[in-house]
Amino acid sequence: MTSSSQPRANATLRLSAVTRWRERVGWRKTATFAGGLLALAVGFHVIFGQNGLTAYQQKRQEAHRLQMQMHDLQQENEQLKAHVNRLKTDPDAIEHQARQELHYTRPGEVIYTMPAAPAAPAK
Repeated sequence: MTSSSQPRANATLRLSAVTRWRERVGWRKTATFAGGLLALAVGFHVIFGQNGLTAYQQKRQEAHRLQMQMHDLQQENEQLKAHVNRLKTDPDAIEHQARQELHYTRPGEVIYTMPAAPAAPAK
C-alpha cells in the first residue's frame, strides 16, 4: 500500500462505522438523542449559568436587601432633617441640646456628676 491509499482506507473504515451506526440505531433515534442532549445542556445553562435563574434569584434578594436599607436610611434622613429644623426654630430644643451635650445650666442650677465606674481589672 502507498501512503496515499492509507488515509483512504481509514476514511472508508470510519465511513463504514458511521454507516453501520446509522443502520443499527437509525437517524431519528440519533437525532432525538442529540436533541435531548442539547436541550439538557441548554436547560442546565438556563438554571445554573452565569445569568441563570440562580444568579437572578440572588440578584433579586440583594436588590430587596438594598431597597430595605435605602428605606431605613431615608427614614433616618427625615428624622435628622426634622431635628435640624427644630434646632433652627425651637428655642426649647436648642436649650435641651445645649444642656445635654455641653452641660450648660441656668443661673442657680447645680449639676452633680457621678464618678465613672472603675474599670474591671484586666486578667
